[in-house]
Amino acid sequence: MLKKIPNVLTLLRVFLIPVYIIFFLLPNEWSNLAAAFVFVIACFTDLLDGYLARKWKVCSKFGAFLDPVADKIMVCVALVMLVGWFSAHKDDYYPGFSIILTICSVIIISREIVISALREWMAEIGKRGLVAVSWVGKWKTAIQMMAIAGLIWRDKELIFRDNWMANLSLLLMLVATSLTIWSMVSYLIVGIKYMDDDAGQASKD
Repeated sequence: MLKKIPNVLTLLRVFLIPVYIIFFLLPNEWSNLAAAFVFVIACFTDLLDGYLARKWKVCSKFGAFLDPVADKIMVCVALVMLVGWFSAHKDDYYPGFSIILTICSVIIISREIVISALREWMAEIGKRGLVAVSWVGKWKTAIQMMAIAGLIWRDKELIFRDNWMANLSLLLMLVATSLTIWSMVSYLIVGIKYMDDDAGQASKD
């Protein structure tokens, strides 16, 4: 029974994605908070499933495959929808807000694609452990999740006015993007050492 719990949490994260989309698109005043809450719950399952799998020593091949896939879908869906929303409401925020968010989102999503491909390739040559998640990647993920949650909620009337939550969240997004670039370059430096002619030919085959 214990072996199934981490995988159930990972599957729950996948099922929460359409729930998040529905709340995000609803025009109700409370829908922002509801969508942010669903996103935070999904992030919590991401932390919990890995922790439980390691603690109970019940790591599975299915979980190892699905966990990063669920993470990337969750983040990419959230970023794409945020870019669309802030682009449509750009007049409500300072000039350049939606442009900065779009650039950050493109960098983050591109990094996920590049690093996923790199890890798959490194696994094929038996060097997957060299591109395991680093402390930079962990901090990037934590700050990125906080930024996304804040942008989803974007409450204009909480504590202060003038879109302080969205502005602070965008600042966190810039920090997360900087760490994203840092971690991507670090992983690529490691991977490039093994990209000789033979490995390149093997990857083409």
